Amino acid sequence: MGGFLGGIEKLSKGMCYISAFALTFIMLLTVADVFLRLFNRPIVGTFEMVGLGGAVVIGFAVPITSWIRGHIFVDFLINGFSTKVRNIFNVVTRLVSMVLFILIGWNLFAYAYSLYKSGEVTLTRQLPFYPIAYGLGVCCFIQCFVLITDIVKIAGGKYE
Repeated sequence: MGGFLGGIEKLSKGMCYISAFALTFIMLLTVADVFLRLFNRPIVGTFEMVGLGGAVVIGFAVPITSWIRGHIFVDFLINGFSTKVRNIFNVVTRLVSMVLFILIGWNLFAYAYSLYKSGEVTLTRQLPFYPIAYGLGVCCFIQCFVLITDIVKIAGGKYE
């Protein structure tokens, strides 16, 4: 089971690198655009590239954020319960979250397919939308694996 946990952790970290690269790209693009505007030479399509990059930054950072538990916890309500009750609550919330991410991922794949079939592109740069939607769908499914690892850690007594 350690191989599975390690593999999901490496996958999440790899996705984090993609997110970091996208964030660096949109930061450099924005700085370059602002600088070039001083010389009346703006970069065409900066707004749409920053928007697409922002989607990549957020989507690809979700699994590692969940892995390291970097999100906000509002667990003061369950802290008074026994460890067994907390574990049951944590497993149930992970299962509900998995259902949610499966539904989101499935719909993102369906949406990406419809974008591909229709040939939908951005207005200025004519960049296709469907690769971003497929990528975000993959992120949702990988998030499900991260949630499975949480359940495995809870069952093995290694959570928290």
